[in-house]
Amino acid sequence: MHIAIAGNIGSGKSTLTRLLARHYGWTPRYESVDNNPYLEDYYNDIHRWSFNLEVYFLKERFRDLLAIAQAPGTIIQDRSIFEGVYVFMANNKAMGHLSDRDFNTYMELFEQMLSVVKLPDLMIYLRASVAHLVANIQKRGREYEQTMQLAYLENLNRRYEDFITNQYKGRVMIVEKDNLDFENNAEHFSQVTRRIDGLLYGLFPLTTTD
Repeated sequence: MHIAIAGNIGSGKSTLTRLLARHYGWTPRYESVDNNPYLEDYYNDIHRWSFNLEVYFLKERFRDLLAIAQAPGTIIQDRSIFEGVYVFMANNKAMGHLSDRDFNTYMELFEQMLSVVKLPDLMIYLRASVAHLVANIQKRGREYEQTMQLAYLENLNRRYEDFITNQYKGRVMIVEKDNLDFENNAEHFSQVTRRIDGLLYGLFPLTTTD
């Protein structure tokens, strides 16, 4: 089984991935951030490095999906290939950071990958306000993220909403993140796991919003 955690920068994806992997005994796969050779350059000059960064992430996520398809048990993934394309790549294109030529090349590559890619069994979307994202970004203190513009996060949030509600065709569980601290509050974490149990295993009644 394949579970994906989706959400904007600073929404808590890695934390939830780690906690759910420990709780259920799932195998986590984290997004390639710390070892990404383009990330710092990207935040210093988004226009110059957008194509390089997005191709790198696409390559990494596709490699992860190939590994997930062959892996035993349940894999929980920190960010999916689909958000990388329909949120981040689309946002860079809309902001003028990519030429039509580069964007079309990227999308042709992604479309070829789709022939061997399946949707996750469940995508958990962490919906968070920009204020919540900014607080988390400042708290974790990655130097290259501290100059991130609010407009950039706002644009990503809008694209996430469109992606989740209009574009993505798989099963989605939306978690309102602003008032949840699932790392430090056991009841908050239990709220999440009860919903997952209901969706995956039918252990608890679900509301229509699930």
